[in-house]
Amino acid sequence: MPYFDAASSAPLHPVAQQALIASLDEGWADPSRLYREGRRARLLLDASREAAAEAVGCRPDELAFTPSGTVALHHGIAGALAGRRRVGRHLVVSAVEHSAVLHAAAAHEAAGGAVTEVGVDRGGRVDAADYATVLREHAPTIALACLQSANHEVGTEQPVAEVAELCRAAGVPLLVDAAQSLGWGPVPGDWSLLAASAHKWGGPAGVGLLAVRKGVRFAPAPPVDERESGRASGFENIPAVVAAVASLRAVRQEADAEAARLRGLVELIRGRLPGSVPDVEVVGDPDRRLPHLVTFSCLYVDGETLLHELDRLGFSVSSGSSCTSSTLTPSHVLRAMGVLSEGNVRISLPRGTAEEDVRRFLDVLPSLVRSVRERLGAPASALSAAADDAADDEANGGAEEAVDDATAADAPALTVDALGKRCPIPVIELAKVIGDVPIGAVIAVLADDEAARLDIPAWCAMRGQEDVGERPAERGSVYQVRRIA
Repeated sequence: MPYFDAASSAPLHPVAQQALIASLDEGWADPSRLYREGRRARLLLDASREAAAEAVGCRPDELAFTPSGTVALHHGIAGALAGRRRVGRHLVVSAVEHSAVLHAAAAHEAAGGAVTEVGVDRGGRVDAADYATVLREHAPTIALACLQSANHEVGTEQPVAEVAELCRAAGVPLLVDAAQSLGWGPVPGDWSLLAASAHKWGGPAGVGLLAVRKGVRFAPAPPVDERESGRASGFENIPAVVAAVASLRAVRQEADAEAARLRGLVELIRGRLPGSVPDVEVVGDPDRRLPHLVTFSCLYVDGETLLHELDRLGFSVSSGSSCTSSTLTPSHVLRAMGVLSEGNVRISLPRGTAEEDVRRFLDVLPSLVRSVRERLGAPASALSAAADDAADDEANGGAEEAVDDATAADAPALTVDALGKRCPIPVIELAKVIGDVPIGAVIAVLADDEAARLDIPAWCAMRGQEDVGERPAERGSVYQVRRIA
């Protein structure tokens, strides 16, 4: 059955499985002991560290193994902030970093530190000039800057080399979250710290990497022990480490050929979606992106229902939609990009994905989306209804142009009460009535679903209507939309 969620966790690579089994007999002992079994375990650990350092692009004594990628990020951020506390307590992150980075930033801010978020464009990409502005304004007090190498939700690659150069010139260390990209190749640029997670490239879960280059002021967060230079406490899981590094070397050897093949399958998805599924928005940078990942959002679709329907047919996919979230808030990545969040689907193809599986997915998706829309009561064709009304208005001599000044001044001609209704219902209710008001008139949508803040402006952009703006209400918010087509 097709598994299309490699960005969450890639299937265990065959080399990882072989290495894990083979190292169980030699890697069980304490590598800090001097007797025979300990020396054998130490040899395995040292060899793995050297191979991992070569893949990362650092020295072996700069690299530590951690219990996970999240731990690597948390320890990397905490250690760099502590090591440079005399410089200042200012942390810089992009708005689309992994939640592990944002959680660390929130904890730092709660403890009295300062945090600056750098925004992204609609493709999810940071402008290096924005980092330059922040560095120019706050460099004397910045302890650390963070930037992912590629986004985990939409696949957009970030300008790490450019930002690293800016940080180096400003005397600020840059931590790179390379979890999504390290399996495809080394991270370019003169970065200072790097974190990654083995299960993202086909290694076993429970192994992370943290590289801290020489010269970076770093103070491991207490309590620390003697293992991994104090950067990760506890007994090393040597068989898992061996398997993680073996799989990293294996996927790197396959990377160029597999990247080209998977990029072709992603292009197939990106090319066919707009023509086969009406009202779909493909998100993420179209060119500067990971080769295996594509994300799209569908108007008038409940993301959770769509994912369940795909799962029923054997397709395992992910979503950043609030409809699939326990918090009922859209993904922070989609929110930062300002794109449609409802009906969001992330496809991340693992190595070895068959073309026939991708084509079958594309064959079944249109009918599933149509079925979900019908179930939710979505308009059959909001665009054609609006077009018909516009034609009628023109035939009537443009009577709609006589809308009074009060309407033109944003006094709503119609109010849609969508309080208590979750995505995508507020947008569906709006689409149903847009043709009931004259051109130039404003519809007010009263909603308390957080996703409406993204989805109503996105609907306006997709359907050729004007987003007048949002204002707070006693409960929720009022979103105003002017009919212009």
